[in-house]
Amino acid sequence: MTKSSSHLSFDVLVIGSGLAGQTVALRLADRLRVAILAKRSLDDTATRWAQGGIAAVLDSADSIEAHIQDTLIAGAGLCDEKVTRYVVENGRKAIEWLIAQGVPFTRDEHGYHLTREGGHSARRVIHVADATGAAVQETLSARVRAHPNITVLEQHLAIDLITAAKLGLPESHCWGAYVLDLAHQRVLTIGAQNTVIATGGAGKTYLYTTNPDTATGDGIAMAWRAGCRVANMEFIQFHPTCLYHPQAKSFLITEAMRGEGGILRLPDGTRFMPRHDARAELAPRDIVARAIDFEMKKHGLDCVYLDVTHKGEAFLRSHFPNIYARCMELGIDIARQPIPVVPAAHYTCGGIVVDLCARTDIPGLYALGEAACTGLHGANRLASNSLLECVVFGAAAAEDILRAPAVRIPALPAWDESRVTDADEEVVIAHNWDELRRFMWDYVGIVRTNKRLERAMHRIRLLEREIDEFYAHFRVSNDLIELRNLVLTAHLIVACAMRRKESRGLHFSRDYPETLPKPKNTVLTPRRHRR
Repeated sequence: MTKSSSHLSFDVLVIGSGLAGQTVALRLADRLRVAILAKRSLDDTATRWAQGGIAAVLDSADSIEAHIQDTLIAGAGLCDEKVTRYVVENGRKAIEWLIAQGVPFTRDEHGYHLTREGGHSARRVIHVADATGAAVQETLSARVRAHPNITVLEQHLAIDLITAAKLGLPESHCWGAYVLDLAHQRVLTIGAQNTVIATGGAGKTYLYTTNPDTATGDGIAMAWRAGCRVANMEFIQFHPTCLYHPQAKSFLITEAMRGEGGILRLPDGTRFMPRHDARAELAPRDIVARAIDFEMKKHGLDCVYLDVTHKGEAFLRSHFPNIYARCMELGIDIARQPIPVVPAAHYTCGGIVVDLCARTDIPGLYALGEAACTGLHGANRLASNSLLECVVFGAAAAEDILRAPAVRIPALPAWDESRVTDADEEVVIAHNWDELRRFMWDYVGIVRTNKRLERAMHRIRLLEREIDEFYAHFRVSNDLIELRNLVLTAHLIVACAMRRKESRGLHFSRDYPETLPKPKNTVLTPRRHRR
């Protein structure tokens, strides 16, 4: 690392500290100087909240072809088959790498315990009880902090990428980013030969989400502003079962609970999923989420109930200790009472367009994990494929970066604050954030219409004008940067949704209820897309 008071320089800058970011950092750090940016603490990521596990073919009764087919079926015709095969075939290797890092996956008398989740035809989800993400995050974070070649920059929020185009240079390249040091309220210029976006998704675009507060679409928005294509942003996965409780903030009830026999019921105890799909509670998430949404609207309900009481206290304490404990804290004994649940925005299936090496449209810029659109998830992500994707593409990006010749970072200008002042009405930012999340939930949720999408876009354009004015005249702050990114990401979600004249996977339109015979990706290009 080289540095001055406001300039830092590394071989690789990784923006985001979840599984994708930490995987690529650890795979590079023995040979290169790496920095990891974390908006908050190193462990405050979506990875940490993942409960179910990681899908991979580890059982002799399972097969690569079965996992590929399950993924393609869930993806509703939009999965890239080449990418899907690449990820699935590298699944065992990814799990072996995590085991080598020290991840303590749950064991049983046969070896590692495998569970089954919705959309899977076999038990292939390896896990750490019901807190897989937390175990993975803690294990890798300890290794990241201990590595002498990795600099951890917590409380650092990326503002924008530094590209050759912005510097007036002829050859396209990304040279790092401008970053807000939140602890000292100063903007740093961080140069890098290669930059990796691993910022996660955009769940905070919606009022109800299972995502952490950091999921504000930062990487997707920055890449779009830098000139990268984005694709399939209309496919927002709504997790069917988020705990419904006024004191529980976005607490996810894992898919594995339905995989182990959980039953969805109406308040009077009626089971309803068999009426919606032959696979009942084990149908893919989009089907289950729409079924719950339908039943809630039909009966005027605030929630439905997930019943696992028939599994018994000993089983639930053993298999779902964290959910059991959290629900007990809230006065819900899941061994004797059904769990109140509602759908919530959970996963962004689209994102920055990348290739099999995680390269974006700009040389020197890579994208991983939920911020990227690799082609694996198609129109709907199969449960527990996302963490697998993080490890497989993290390895692919690292290999590509290590193959690339070293390049000299040009002189990078400092951030210019000479024409801005402190914001005079911070409350406006808070109000705009609240308005955005509410109308996105109302108009761009589980079921969509042309009129709802038009109303959402009208409001987004009004917000964009306000935010552009704020950004031009006031010093950047955490809230302003995140709101700017959220509104742009919302714009991309709605723009993609308006272009899709069909219902497919996670995108369901009342105006276009049929699925077209030929599947097509929705790809937006910055220079062609009129905002």
